[in-house]
Formats: sequence, C-alpha cells, structure tokens
Amino acid sequence: MQIWLSFLIALVIILFIARKSLWLALFIGSLFLGSVNLSFRDLYSITFHTITDQQIVLLATAVGIISLIGGGLQISGLLQDLVNNLQVKRKVFLGFAPALMGLLPIPGGALLSAPMLNRCGKDISPVTYTSINIWFRHILILIYPLGALLPCSKMGNFNVYTAMLYIFPIFIILFYLGYYFYLRQIKGEMPRPFKFDKKKLIIPLMIILSAPIIHTILNFAPILDEAALVTAVLITLIITFLFGKLTFRHILPVINKMKPWRYFLIIISIFLFLKIFQATEISARISLLNFSQGFLLIVIAGSLSFVSGRVQLAISILIPIFLAKFGAEQFTIKAFVIMYTAVYLGYMISPIHAWVIVTMEYFKTTYWQFVKQAYLPTLIGFLILYLLALLTL
Repeated sequence: MQIWLSFLIALVIILFIARKSLWLALFIGSLFLGSVNLSFRDLYSITFHTITDQQIVLLATAVGIISLIGGGLQISGLLQDLVNNLQVKRKVFLGFAPALMGLLPIPGGALLSAPMLNRCGKDISPVTYTSINIWFRHILILIYPLGALLPCSKMGNFNVYTAMLYIFPIFIILFYLGYYFYLRQIKGEMPRPFKFDKKKLIIPLMIILSAPIIHTILNFAPILDEAALVTAVLITLIITFLFGKLTFRHILPVINKMKPWRYFLIIISIFLFLKIFQATEISARISLLNFSQGFLLIVIAGSLSFVSGRVQLAISILIPIFLAKFGAEQFTIKAFVIMYTAVYLGYMISPIHAWVIVTMEYFKTTYWQFVKQAYLPTLIGFLILYLLALLTL
C-alpha cells in the first residue's frame, strides 16, 4: 500500500507543481518518490550519476541552446521577416505561419502567431482561428527533430530521425485532417502590405533547418551523438547571430528572454524521474496490473497529457510504466510512435495547455466552443492510432 500511495502522491505533486514549473515538479516528485522507496545511499547515487551523466548533460545543454536560437530569430526580426514574406493563399498562410512559430520554444509563441492569423480577414470565425492556431502550431513540431521529439525519443532510447520517419505518415494524416476541418473552405489570397523579399524568406528558413541538417552530417563522424547535437545547435546559434546582425550586447537580452536554464533543468529532471522510478518496486507492482499495450499507449497516454497539459511529463511517466508491464523488448519504435502521437493529441485539446488557454483568450472564445470544433479531428486521430495498434503491436 505504501508503494502505491507514494507513487500516486508523487504524481499529484508533479501535476500540481507543473502548472508553474515542469523541471521543479519532476525534481521534487522524483525526490519524494525516491525518499519513500529507496535508501538514502541509493537515492544519492542515482541523483549524482544522473546529473553527471555526460550524455544527459550534453542533451540538456543542446536543448537549452535551441531555445536561444528561437530568441535570436525573434529579437533579430528574422522570424517576422519570414512571416511577412509568406505571400501565399490564405489557407496556406493559416497553416504555415503557426506551424513555423511552433518549431521554436519562444515564450508566448501562441500570442505571436495569433495576431498573424488575424491578418487573414474577419470572415473567419474566432473559434476557427482558435482551432487553426492550436492545431497547426503543434502539427509540424510533431516531427521536428529538435523539438519535443528529441528528448522524448532519447527517453525511449530511439534515434530521433528514425522516430521522425515513422511518425511522418501519421503527420500527413493529421495535417490533412486539419486541412479538411479547418482550412478547406477558406478562399482568397493574403493581403500584401509588404514588398516580397526572397532573401528575407530564405534566410530564416535556412536557419531553422540548419541544425538538424548539420546534426545529421555530424552523425557520420566518430563522436558521441549528443556531442554532435551540441555542435550542430551551437553552429546554428552562431549563424543566427551573424545573419540576424546581432552582437555581443544582444547575448544577455536573448538569455534573459529565453531563460535557457529552464530547458536544461527540464531534461535533467525528466531523466532523474525515469531512473528513480525504475529503481523502485513500483515497476514490479505495475507489471501485475491487467491492461493491454493499446490501452496504455492510446487511452492512458492521451488521458495523461490531457490532464497534465504536458508532452514530456506524460512521456516520462508512460515509458517506465510500459517497460515495467511489458518489458524493454516490447517497446518497439512502433509502440513509441503510437504513444507519442496519442500524447500529442491529448495535449492539443487539454484545457490546461497554456497555449490553448492563451489562444482562446486572444480570440475571445470559450473552451467548449473550441472542443465542439476540435473533438472530431482529434477523435479520428485516436481511431487511426487504435487501428495502427491493432495492425502493428
């Protein structure tokens, strides 16, 4: 009873504190779980080895640098240049603009993309604008290798680019669902208040894509994958400063704006929770419960992200549960992809998802108005995952 109670209390602690700070929530929840179920010596050993693990520290460093790239693009104006030169049909702009914003961990990112959508005219309802901003803001990051997929795939011990390729067909389906339900009926061209500048379109796109391209090339070199990742994002950060015409005096403003230590600490605390969980007897107890892989990968995964409003938090809880119940040999790349996508679908309609709340507030809509429009494509997405689970697991 003590084991189960400690696990439930740890989850409550994590879910409660995560509303303010994800890294702090996972750190405190991990230490609570470990202090109840492990000896002080074991808890200290796990904590010490986690925070000094070279691969984990390098991964955390890379994620922190990625946030600085986003800040550099924003402060330099390169991101605005990109959007201003997307002189395309309205439906293309509505899908592409929030998707590009979603690629970068920019604070208040939903509030950056929402005003851009307003440029498309008043003939589109506020609830449709809300659904478009939320759906397409997250759809491209589903497969972007330097977004949430990076730490989540590392947690599952999968290559991020392998995971990306397996998710790509699902991404195409979800993109089409968004197009069919939200964009299909929208006609006309975007207004063109700015003179088109091809250079201002290509440069920020090049920067956004450069990190994964450099990382892929460096993977062929005989160096640690995480070291290659840090090198790739550092080069991209330098490119951002060069093309954005940023100088040394801009470094502190970018750091203060993005607070990269938060992203660093999130990665450290995620792996701390994973390692402490796996060291407790909770794993053995969970393996005795009666539920199927599909139920865990789809229903529990979607529900957990829905109630937490977090992707990485949900994955950090789900992976050790899966390993405890079904074993590492059953945790295939297909199982991971189904879990990860289910988490994303639950996350995109979560009532405590920060960008859902911010977008609804901006467009003056209610959660129920949003859900009435968003539930059908989301439900279809879950049904597709269920069919995939039946066919592949």
